Amino acid sequence: MRGFRKGYGYFRMKRILLKLSGEALAGEKKTGFDEETVRNVAVQVKQLVEDGIQVGIVIGGGNFWRGRSSENIDRTKADQIGMLATIMNCIYASEIFRSVGMMTSILTPFECGSFTKLFSKDRANKYFAKNMVVFFAGGTGHPYFSTDTGVVLRAVEVDADVILLAKAVDGVYDDDPKKNPDARKYDEVLIDEVIEKNLQVVDMTASILARDNKMPMWVFALNEENSIVNAVKGKFNGTKVTV
Repeated sequence: MRGFRKGYGYFRMKRILLKLSGEALAGEKKTGFDEETVRNVAVQVKQLVEDGIQVGIVIGGGNFWRGRSSENIDRTKADQIGMLATIMNCIYASEIFRSVGMMTSILTPFECGSFTKLFSKDRANKYFAKNMVVFFAGGTGHPYFSTDTGVVLRAVEVDADVILLAKAVDGVYDDDPKKNPDARKYDEVLIDEVIEKNLQVVDMTASILARDNKMPMWVFALNEENSIVNAVKGKFNGTKVTV
């Protein structure tokens, strides 16, 4: 069966985009921040940077805000609150990253006073060249687009080699593994199949953007030991979404 295949190659990466959910930052508390979790991510990213890999990061805002579940708030306003939640997360994570010895910058698609710098490809490339970890906060800057779309958009714009999706699940399944114990995990799956079967790796807008721009995505569990480094170093235990 296509999609359930073993034995895929490893290539040398120069630049990656790492997507973390807001809930991942919260750890078992599911809200706010869990410093140990964020520090663990920072230590792994530091190892990658020291190995010459440029790292950009997008963080969701779900540990603070799930505005789309409310019927009393206008969708545009709810999404704007969500954008601000991602900025808070990036400011926090950036400081933890700095505490372990890395240089960081935070870029947003809209002016945010002295807290962040305005995103441009040239500015991001300048920071990458200085071995800085670049946080892309604020999503796309527009309502009705998720941070899934934001990470694919930024990955395409800055010519990343791959998007790493660090999730609560260890890959992509043909059904919900929480509901179906017989659900099968893909080792590798084409983005066309993800779209056709609505496998929900990322939302549909992000999936189509990744397909049209030939941007691969690797899905794995954040809570597995050294999972980020292992994914990049070829000891990958998740699902590769290919294009």
